[in-house]
Amino acid sequence: MATPKTLQRLQALIWILIYGGLLTLALGLATRRYDDALGWALGLAGGAVALVGFVLIFVRARLQPGP
Repeated sequence: MATPKTLQRLQALIWILIYGGLLTLALGLATRRYDDALGWALGLAGGAVALVGFVLIFVRARLQPGP
């Protein structure tokens, strides 16, 4: 059981991770044209951050609001 404030913070963190990760992934794809190693690093890091955000959606769905 989690407090409503904790659930709100988790939801905010989820969206920050998803959008930040996707933005970094897109930046990595655009950077690959000029610097292949940096582009791959940014792309993989952004993809991993976005994946964590998506996993947290399922964690949030399993949490029940407490009193």
